[in-house]
Amino acid sequence: MLLLLASLALQHPPARPPDLSKRAHTYSIVAYDSATGDLGVAVQSKFPNVGGLVPWARAGIGAVATQSLSNTDYGEKGLELMALGATAPEALRVVMRGDPRPAQRQVGMVDGRGNAASWTGDSCFDWAGGRAGGQALGGKGQLITGRTFAAQANIMVSDQTVKNMAEAFERSTGALADRLMAALKAGQAGGGDKRGMESAALLVVRKNAGYLGGTDRYIDIRVYDDTNPIRELERLYGLHRLYFFTSRAEDLIPITPDIVKQLEPILLREPLNQKDKWLDASQGVANRRFLEALANFMYWENYDVRVRMDGKIDRVVLQDVLARRKR
Repeated sequence: MLLLLASLALQHPPARPPDLSKRAHTYSIVAYDSATGDLGVAVQSKFPNVGGLVPWARAGIGAVATQSLSNTDYGEKGLELMALGATAPEALRVVMRGDPRPAQRQVGMVDGRGNAASWTGDSCFDWAGGRAGGQALGGKGQLITGRTFAAQANIMVSDQTVKNMAEAFERSTGALADRLMAALKAGQAGGGDKRGMESAALLVVRKNAGYLGGTDRYIDIRVYDDTNPIRELERLYGLHRLYFFTSRAEDLIPITPDIVKQLEPILLREPLNQKDKWLDASQGVANRRFLEALANFMYWENYDVRVRMDGKIDRVVLQDVLARRKR
């Protein structure tokens, strides 16, 4: 009889849920940095453009990851509630009460005071569960709370993905974005999404830390579709640091005659396919004319936030300029 039932099960596998294609089969981490006040989300999935669906954050208020059968109310209303003073666990419970399908949701929340919560509904596909800072692993049908971060995953190879994310985040140091990236990579090393990889995103907010202080979106990077989205996310994060992070004091070096000798040929021949070049004659030293030409060149090449007129150059920019012209 048991053999017959097994045979029938193989012939008639369980029906595919009608909303399966809409679910972001995902692992993510939301976190708060007490040193900087940064709030952020890192996420990876076998689902296209997960960055347009899962991560939400507001500077000084909180961060949210809403996945499985994603419900944007957890992002929108959750942040609104936290802005009114609710803790992450309180906001999560309130939004859940108005949700007609909480069993199909998976959500991580953290507020601007470091309170964290993670929920995994009963209907999320195995393996599914989460962990909040300072708390043990929680499975389906559990809302767990903790401090500073919440990691969650569904349709994973095993619980090792969430364990790896939590452990990597807890032991890593440095900027919140770097710690989130470390957690994301560790999650994949634990097996990740059992269907594979497709998209990833990194979102970090900080008050007035966006481009030229105009926004709070300190980092907002999305990989829509890639065979190795975490590797691509890491590459794009490197470019983001180059183009959007201001110079560190330790990276500023004087523009010596030797550096002028390296940069002048570039300024004399570029912009390519343009009649007027940045520099029309060799200067040999970093005088005003050379510095103005270098500044114009740097704006053209999108190094806006690292432009200087004090006789110094950011070594990171210098290395990038020279490396690109050796390719």
